[in-house]
Amino acid sequence: MTFTPPNKAESVVDGDNSSTMLPSEVEKSPSVTNGGRPGLRALARRADPRRWELWTRPPRVIAFQLTCELVAAVCLGFGIVTSRDISDMDWLRFIALAGCATAHIQLTRQQEARRRSRLAAVHIDLTGMWIFPAALLLPIELALLLLALVRGQRWINSRRPPHRFLFTTMTLATSALLAQRLFSLLDPDRLTTIATRDPVASFGALAAAGLVYAGLQAAAIGGVLALGGIEHRTLKNVLGSKTDNLLEAATVGMGIVTAVLLLYIPPALSILVLVGVLGNRLAEISQLQEEADTDPKTGVLNMRGWTESAERAFQRASRSAQHIALIMLDLDYFKWINDTYGHPAGDDMLRAVAHMLRKATRPTDVVGRFGGEEFILLLPDTDVVAAEHAADRIRTAVAGLHTDTTGKHGAPTTISDRTTSVGVAVYPTHGDTLDDLLHAADAAVYEAKERGRNQVRLAAGPGKPSPA
Repeated sequence: MTFTPPNKAESVVDGDNSSTMLPSEVEKSPSVTNGGRPGLRALARRADPRRWELWTRPPRVIAFQLTCELVAAVCLGFGIVTSRDISDMDWLRFIALAGCATAHIQLTRQQEARRRSRLAAVHIDLTGMWIFPAALLLPIELALLLLALVRGQRWINSRRPPHRFLFTTMTLATSALLAQRLFSLLDPDRLTTIATRDPVASFGALAAAGLVYAGLQAAAIGGVLALGGIEHRTLKNVLGSKTDNLLEAATVGMGIVTAVLLLYIPPALSILVLVGVLGNRLAEISQLQEEADTDPKTGVLNMRGWTESAERAFQRASRSAQHIALIMLDLDYFKWINDTYGHPAGDDMLRAVAHMLRKATRPTDVVGRFGGEEFILLLPDTDVVAAEHAADRIRTAVAGLHTDTTGKHGAPTTISDRTTSVGVAVYPTHGDTLDDLLHAADAAVYEAKERGRNQVRLAAGPGKPSPA
C-alpha cells in the first residue's frame, strides 16, 4: 500500500504493500532531468544517509522503523544460513518468474506512474503476484534476488527516497521469509504432491501463507502511520479501504495461481502477465472513479458521488416502503475561522468534522460534503424520531470538537466551541423524492440559523408551515 496525497507527499514506503507519510521537507535540487526526475547529483544527495528525511520524523517513528529493519536483517540472515540448497529447477523457475515480472513492470510502467501521481489513498502494487510464489517455491536467496530485481525496477521508475525504499524492501523480504517458513511447515512437499493430497489442506496452507505475507506488511506500515507518520490518521489511511484490501487479497490470490502454474504448466505464466496488465488497468479505472466521487479536501463523497449513492439508497427505501432521513448541517460563522486563523485552519476544521461524521454514522449511511461548510447525510431505515436524535448527537459532537491547527503566522492553536445549524427531512413525511428532501432539509437549516443557530430543526411537511 502507498498513501500519497498528490503534489503534497511522496511515498514513505512504496511497493507491494506499503503506505506513506507526508514529508516534512521536499528536497530541491538543480540537478533534475527526464521530466522532473532527479538527476545523478540529486540522487547522490538523497542517497547520503545524513540527508534522509527519516531523521525529521518523530522519534517514535524513527525508533520503530530502525527496530523493524534490524529485526528484518536478523531474520533474513538466519533464513539465508538455514536455507536449502538451490537446484537447477529452482534456477529455471526463478528465470521464468523474473522474466514475467519484468514484462509486467515494463508494460505497466506508465500506468503506475499515472496512478502514483494522482494518488490520494492507499496504493496497491500488483507485483506481489510474482514475489509471493517465489517465496512459496524457491530458496530464500532466489526469492530475495527476485525481490531485488522487482524493487530495483520500481526504484528506477519512481525514484523514491532511499530510507522509504529500504524500509519497504526489508518489510517485503521479511514477509516473504515468514510466509515461506509457514508454508514449508504446513506443506513440506511444496505443492508437488497436490494431486494425491487433500486439496482443501493444500489451499489452507497457501491461504495461511498469504495471510502472513500480506498481514505482516500491513502491520509494519500501519505501525509507522499509527505512530505519527501521516497527518489526519484514519483507519482507511492506515490500513486501506475495502477496495484496497480486496485488491491486495486478489494479488495474493493471483500469486497462488502463479505458484500452481509454475509447477505444472510453466508456459501458462505468459497469460498471467496479461492478467497483471489488465489488473493494473482496472485498478487505475477504479482510482479514477473514486477520485471523481470524492471530495479531495475532506475525503467524504462530493455531491456527484453522494447523489449517486443516495439515489440508490432512496430507491431501495421507496420500494420497501421504509423511512429514510436526510440531515444537512451548516457550520455556524465558518467565515470567522478563515478570517481569524487563515484558510488552512478552516480546511483542518472541515476535515475534523468529516472525520467525526464518518465515525458517528453507520456503514449504510451516506456522508457527503454539500459545498463550502455544509455537509449532508442520508440515513436509511430512520424515522423522524431517530433522525432528530441522530441530528442532535451530531450537533453536540461538532460543539465538542477540538481541532489542532495553526494560525495565520504558523503558531499552533486549537479551534473549539464551534456550533452548527442542522436541518432534518424524512421520507415520506417531508417529500416523495430525494430532491424534495434536499429542499426541505435546506429550508430547515435556514430556519435554524434564523432562530439563533446551534440547533436542530425538523422540516415542514408538504404544504405545511415549519414546526415552532
